[in-house]
Order: sequence, then C-alpha cells, then structure tokens
Amino acid sequence: MPSYSGGLGVLAGDTIRAAADLRLPMVAVSLLYRKGYFTQRLAEDGSQTEEPVEWSVGDFLTEDPARASVSIENRRVELRCWRYSAKGVRGFEVPIYFLDADLPANTEADRNLTGSLYGGDSYYRLCQEVILGIGGVRILRALGYNDLTRYHMNEGHAALLTLQLLDEEAAKEGRKSIRSEDIEKVRSKCVFTTHTPVPAGHDRFPMEYFTRVFPGQTGFLDLKDASSADLMKRVLQAEQNFLDLQEAARRGASLNMTQLALSLSTYVNGVAKQHGETSRQMFPEVPIEAITNGVHAGTWTSAPFQQLFDRYIPSWREDNYSLRSALGLPAEEVWAAHLIAKHNLLETVREKTGLKFDPEVFTIGFARRATGYKRADLILADLDRLREIAKNSGHFQIIYAGKAHPNDAGGKDIIRRIFHAKKALRKAVPVVFLDDYNLELGGRITSGVDVWLNTPQFPLEASGTSGMKAALNGVPSLSILDGWWVEGHIEGVTGWCIGESRRTAAGNTPADNTAEAESLYNKLESVILPLYYNDRAKFLQVMQHAIAINGSFFNTQRMVQQYITDAYLR
Repeated sequence: MPSYSGGLGVLAGDTIRAAADLRLPMVAVSLLYRKGYFTQRLAEDGSQTEEPVEWSVGDFLTEDPARASVSIENRRVELRCWRYSAKGVRGFEVPIYFLDADLPANTEADRNLTGSLYGGDSYYRLCQEVILGIGGVRILRALGYNDLTRYHMNEGHAALLTLQLLDEEAAKEGRKSIRSEDIEKVRSKCVFTTHTPVPAGHDRFPMEYFTRVFPGQTGFLDLKDASSADLMKRVLQAEQNFLDLQEAARRGASLNMTQLALSLSTYVNGVAKQHGETSRQMFPEVPIEAITNGVHAGTWTSAPFQQLFDRYIPSWREDNYSLRSALGLPAEEVWAAHLIAKHNLLETVREKTGLKFDPEVFTIGFARRATGYKRADLILADLDRLREIAKNSGHFQIIYAGKAHPNDAGGKDIIRRIFHAKKALRKAVPVVFLDDYNLELGGRITSGVDVWLNTPQFPLEASGTSGMKAALNGVPSLSILDGWWVEGHIEGVTGWCIGESRRTAAGNTPADNTAEAESLYNKLESVILPLYYNDRAKFLQVMQHAIAINGSFFNTQRMVQQYITDAYLR
C-alpha cells in the first residue's frame, strides 16, 4: 500500500507490528490515500517527475460498516473506514482503520480529501487533519471504542483529536464551551511524540483557515476561564488575549498544531536522547522526555539473516534482546548470509539500470528522502579525492535511492548533482541511483551494502532509522553523530563516526561541510577500506557487534515497551 511518504509512516507501521507482537491492546487510525504518494521517474540528468500510484484498496483492506461524519464549512462530510489487521508473532492482531471520504454523499472536493498525501495547499491539508483528528475519534466511537485510556499523536497532524475529546468532556457536563476541568481530563489521556527539529514538520495554519472550516465555532473555548484563555494564547503563540477566534483570525494569528498537542498532552517525547535535548531547546516551556526509535526486527531482517537467526537464536522474533548473542554466530555463516543479501541487491541494480556491480567490491549505501539537511551529496564534495582513495586504498561503489518531495526544489537539485557526479566519476567509482524508492527497495539496500552512510546536518536528524535496519543485517554505519547514532556508535566496534561529537560544542555552531567531508574521506581511506580488504575477520567482528549491540536494542519491541512504561501506564 503506497500510502506513506517516508520515515514517519514506516515507523508507525513498525510500531503497530511490535504492538501486535507484544499483544498490546491498541488500535491505529490513518487516512486512506487512494493516489498514494507518487511513482518517481528520473531522467538522464536526474530530473525527477512524479506520477500518481493507483492501487486497489479492496486488494489490501476490508470495508467496515461503521460510519461517522465531520463538518467542514458547515457541510456534512461522510466518512467510512477500511480495516487492515497487523498480525503479531503469536497471532495477536492490532487493527488499523483507514479513513475514507470518497463517498457519493460528499461533494467532489470533499471526496478528494482522502485522495493524495501532500496533494494540495495548506487549506486542503487542514481539512485532511480535521478528518484525521476529529473524524478519527468519531469513527473509533462508531466502531465501539468508547473507553480508550490513551491517545498517542505522532507529530501534530492528528492534534485536532484533542478538540473532539474536549467537546466530548464538555458535552458530558451539558456544556458547549470548554473549561479548565475539561482540559485537565483530556490532557491526562493524551501522549505526543515530536519527530522533527525541522520547521516544515510542524504544521501552522492561519486562524482565518480555521474559522473558515468551522464557522460559528467562536465560542468553543470559554475565554473567561483562565485555563482556556491560557490554552488559546499558547496554541496561537500570542502575547495578547483575543475576544474570540474570529478576532484572532482578523488579527492574523495562526494555529500551531504542535503547540496544540504539547499543551494537551500528559507525556511528550522526542525520538532519541539528542533529539530530546534539541526539542527542549525548541519548546523550553514543556517537559520533554526521550524514547529512542526502533525498527521492527522481523520485518527488516533480510531472508538470509532470518534463516541464520532461526538456526542459532530461535527466540529472536519474540525476544529481540536475544540478538545480543549474535557475537557467538559462526563468522563464516554471517559472511555467507551477507553475500546472499548483497547478491540480491546487485541483482536489483542490474534489473533496474542494466549496470553490473561487482560483488567483490566494497559497497556504500545511502537511501533517504532527498532533502537538503540530509546532505546525500556530502561524500561527492571532492571527486578527485574519491578517485585517489579508490586507487590507493581499494575500490568501492555507491548505491543511492530516495525521493524528493514534489515541492522540494533543493532536494531535486541534490538528485541531479548525484547524477552529474556519477557521470564524472565513471568507472573510477561506480555510482548508481535507483529510482522509485519504497519499502522493498529500502530493505534490499539496508541489508545488501557493506556500510551504511548517513550524513545529516547536526542537529536536524531527529532519529534516523535506516541505520538500525542495516545493523540488523550486520551492516555497520558510517555516520555523523546525530540522532540515534549518538547512542549506537562505538568507534570501530559498531561502526564509525564522521567528524567529532557536537554534544559538547558551544551553541549550535554551523556544520562545516568541508571538515566533515574530509573526516569521511579519512575514515574510508585509512580505516574502513583497509579493514575490509586486508582484515576481513576484524571487519566481521564489527558486523557482528552491529547486530549484537545495535540490532538487539534499536528495535520497536524495546521502543513500545518503553512507551508502555513511560507514557501509556503513567
């Protein structure tokens, strides 16, 4: 189902799989994107174009008879839902309900609200978030979920669910407007995870949009109530009080969805220890904890490694911690499993591009969303230096993949620069960029390369999970010390760092691309390539430590257990 864009969608899926493995009574709600994200097409020069992904909903999901509706501009928008069940390792199921507005009773514009991910302007997006947040709670009620104890919001996109919960609390008391006691009750039920330090990840909408969507809702908050007035000031990021929402709209205020979620949650967390620190600097008025992300081990471990683990660590699917005994795996069998995964990847390269990459040659992988701060082209900063390293320390080849957001001109430029470098390097350093990055291709690359490269601009990598997927397959990381790698990195044991730790650096000094590229080249030239070609036994030890130390810990089983103890049961 092509209904996600990248890391956050994949993380949500992995979380639900882990919840099913742990038999956690959970239900998930999302939107149905009938046109998917997009199919990526790349021209000879690397120019990206997008095409819709048409997919048959009925092939994957089962329609449920439950119905709900939301009001948009005083129009009643009917909603239905489609069910998918994630089945855990012991057979327990967690249902996921996909909300769908494509019903005959709705106008054409409303039917299209569940058409495309990022399919319109910001007003379209706000309407989608009304369906997700308010419609999501209402469909849960229609399905019989009336006594849920926690509502977990990932990013601010679902934050409007708090308004529906506030409305329910006021209605129980026979009121139409919200007071402090309603706010406290809702806050006790909500959990919020912020996933990005990048401003684009935090939705803001002009209040004018909000009053357009909800005309007549001017008295929703009882602004004579101190808690309600304070909530409004925080959510609008305003110094002054407003008489009502209409006045806020006239004065040009904007609704900050992250602040709405922060203000109405009993527990807030970032997604790595470093990201927790960054988030506390961004939102100093809120106590923010950290639960480091993970990946679903059973999903992201490639078939050859699954078979290897099944033979020697049979409990690994039920108990991911048992992967720590990977240090005892026969090294030659680890290498054999890796070679099968590598051959599978290189076969995919041949099928997609016609290029034959050499399985004997050291292979670097980089597959992320193509956007500026991830710096996919950092390794290509000095092409002469790359040629020199290949000549003196050993040949290597680079496999890239990643989509740029349709509106991200800078991300599209990065892909073109990679294509330009690929032509300039020719056979000295073979480079390939695989189009239409998706879950399957991501799994092939993370399991089939020899090292995982990650070069984000500090401190903008909230967590990053691709390196965790690589670790499960014995692929060590070569990465900037940001996100999860601050915790997972042991130099020369689980992989290698690029540059120095910046956690002790004074302030947020700007990233020095030249110095970090130089550090990357030095590690490749004097440490990693000599190890790979001249001391394979030592390289294998690093591979096994990647599984035993990082694979056993950076998984969604451990992550969900932490959410249970820190957030859900508090």
